[in-house]
Amino acid sequence: MDKNLLDILVCPVSKAPVEWDKENQELVCRSSGLAYPIRDGIPVMLETQARTLGTDERLKK
Repeated sequence: MDKNLLDILVCPVSKAPVEWDKENQELVCRSSGLAYPIRDGIPVMLETQARTLGTDERLKK
């Protein structure tokens, strides 16, 4: 994930910063509890396409 892109992306729901989860190929927002997929190298920042984080994932840093 491009560091410059990651620096400007925010969660569309909470407006909080997102973190890159390399293992799952997702952008994670702990504030909203959502994980946004990366498809073909492009972040899909749509709430309808996001996965809800489990409790343990939400607390992990």
